[in-house]
Amino acid sequence: MRIYTAVATSAGRDGRAVSSDGKLDVQLALQKELGGDGDGTNPEQLFAAGYAACFATSLKLVAAQRNLDVTDASVMAEVGLSPNGKGGYQLDAVLRVGLPAGLAPEEAHDLVETTHQVCPYSNATRGNMRVDLVIDR
Repeated sequence: MRIYTAVATSAGRDGRAVSSDGKLDVQLALQKELGGDGDGTNPEQLFAAGYAACFATSLKLVAAQRNLDVTDASVMAEVGLSPNGKGGYQLDAVLRVGLPAGLAPEEAHDLVETTHQVCPYSNATRGNMRVDLVIDR
């Protein structure tokens, strides 16, 4: 059973993307690297922002279950777009997880790996795109 459904509409990389409730309304533009003017955001940036926010929230959920304080934790998502060798394109991601220095290395690693099993974006991308996890301290 779904607990939430997001709805957004767009006509492509050179236009707008708008959510059904109007809270998201962004100008999109083809990246300069793809021959566009780059004067708007793009789907890869939106995906990176969503993945970073989702992973950070999941991290805090897992940490709370373990009574760990990760209040100052942050996640930077780098989302790459590359040709897939079959005439299409593929995404890959690097998640740079900033954790408090007080966590032991093995505790930090286990926290991030468990979060990767909990996060909806990680579950959606698993087996579909490469995702590298990097712990930054």
